[in-house]
Amino acid sequence: MATSTKKVGGLAGVNAGESAICTCGTGHGLNYRGYDIYDLAEHCEFEEVAYLLLREKLPNKDELASFKKELIAARNLPKELREVLKLLPKNAHPMDVMRSACSVLGCLEPEEYDVFKASFPNQQRISTRLLGIFPSVLTFWHHYHTSGKEINTESKQDSIAGYFLESLHQKEPKELWIKAMHTSLILYAEHEFNASTFTARVITATISDVYSGITGAIGALRGPLHGGANEAAMELISEFSTPEQATQGILDKLARKDKIMGFGHRVYVEKDPRNVVIKQWSKKLSDDIGDTKGLYQISEAIEKVMWDQKKLFPNLDFYSASTYHFMGIPTLYFTPIFIFSRTAGWLAHIMEQRANNKLIRPSSEYTGPDNKVFVPLNKR
Repeated sequence: MATSTKKVGGLAGVNAGESAICTCGTGHGLNYRGYDIYDLAEHCEFEEVAYLLLREKLPNKDELASFKKELIAARNLPKELREVLKLLPKNAHPMDVMRSACSVLGCLEPEEYDVFKASFPNQQRISTRLLGIFPSVLTFWHHYHTSGKEINTESKQDSIAGYFLESLHQKEPKELWIKAMHTSLILYAEHEFNASTFTARVITATISDVYSGITGAIGALRGPLHGGANEAAMELISEFSTPEQATQGILDKLARKDKIMGFGHRVYVEKDPRNVVIKQWSKKLSDDIGDTKGLYQISEAIEKVMWDQKKLFPNLDFYSASTYHFMGIPTLYFTPIFIFSRTAGWLAHIMEQRANNKLIRPSSEYTGPDNKVFVPLNKR
């Protein structure tokens, strides 16, 4: 991996390596393996984009059908994992549940690989296993601890988007909702060397297994400065009853220098290209359900204040919050949905790291004291 001696807080702007998976940032737009995010979001199902990230090409019809069959088969929860999910407390954070489940699955179905030959023959199989099983993990745990019901993974839905919505609500989802979920999963699927992806690559660089890389990435995603921002955005929006109240409330928060989640981005200066897409879906779903609380209008009022006062634009997380809410998804499940999606990107980076691996070991600038006189224990 390339290194830099440039002193920047949080390594912003530092080139930490090369990747052929994604471009993002001002002047680059957002592309997955060369394809514009707007084309992918408009024309693709999430499974097509996951295939692109994992196998470096868009699938044809037969390849997509085969890939979907693999993902459907991967939904099944092992008996031992079901027991673990039942034992985890109902008040556990869903992200902790997802992280624990990934680690447990790594014990039950360990990756076979040759460290010395750098051979990882099962990484594609494990990739589809993780993509397929994560929605089952969340919904099984949810239903067991809310109703005592042990749901199965049988479904006529052939997509992750449809399967998750059906499994969560225990009824066939609206086609509009499935399309919205496909779009959301595509927008969240990959974003270069973000905190969770870089975590996965650092772990992978030690020649660790896939499960360790994904478990570590989930841990990084859990934080509100990364994946948890969509949950924080929903909490913010829910504070207000009208657009007028939201306008004054945000002005008051800015005056107190409160942090407003869901605005600005580390790699974008003018706008988050994903926002325009998810905002359109928030409006469609608001109209679809007859949003009596006016959450979409409240969101727009907050967006206007943030731009007028701070020239900060909404990022993907902000309108994702209301989009998920309109589909009846509990707020605490917003970030686990991020896992469903970003796992495709994490796995692509794990494979790329393995293909040309070097241990990631940066240096630090020491700022502590020098030349301290040692004092023996009996004189301290």
